[in-house]
Amino acid sequence: MNWIPLAEALFGADHGITREGDVLRGTADLDGEPIAVVGTTDHAPIGVQLALTQARVVLDVIAEHPGRALLLLIDTQGQQLRRRDELLGINRAMAHLGMCIDLARRRGHRVLGLVYDQALSGGFITSGLMADACDALPEAEIRVMRLPAMSRVTKLPEAFLAELSTSNPVFAPGVGNYVAMGGVRRLWDGDLREALRAALADLPTRDERAEAGRARGGRRLSADVVRRVLDAA
Repeated sequence: MNWIPLAEALFGADHGITREGDVLRGTADLDGEPIAVVGTTDHAPIGVQLALTQARVVLDVIAEHPGRALLLLIDTQGQQLRRRDELLGINRAMAHLGMCIDLARRRGHRVLGLVYDQALSGGFITSGLMADACDALPEAEIRVMRLPAMSRVTKLPEAFLAELSTSNPVFAPGVGNYVAMGGVRRLWDGDLREALRAALADLPTRDERAEAGRARGGRRLSADVVRRVLDAA
């Protein structure tokens, strides 16, 4: 989905969100309440500059508008695969973005992620998966990597991984599988403004993804492993 009709569906024609390159930013209004918005568009690859730009927006919201809700609009093909960004320390820039989002949550900002088009690998991990909760549109595409790439990394035959993906969401792309695993809380359908209103109203105060994955059958062991680690700490 293009970001412009999405913004209009969520906030009306006077939504206040602007585009600067591949970055979306601005302040929108929902029922008289201002909401800070930051995100990306056009399947943007997240490089050093893009990560630092988004982090700057988040830090400005924390400094200038304490407690203001923050909506992350996610459309990314993942991290920028370029030598320049690797040499500049893309891992640290993306970690900085994730820590800024975590800081916003710790300072009392409600943070909601929405995958409205595409979300891949590191670009998703340091944005939507750092929010209090991450939702998605039904037509969104989410994956860590394609099966051919997964085959090269794991040294397992692609046909074997394809067979596993039919029964195990961990090996399968698709927004429905991320819902099953608990990474995506819910899909928005129908009235998007009402979906946003409901999503902000019931954001969790703790990480419930492992429990959701167990309840939905997508990640059966994660919650137990987390509990055992905490008990041993």
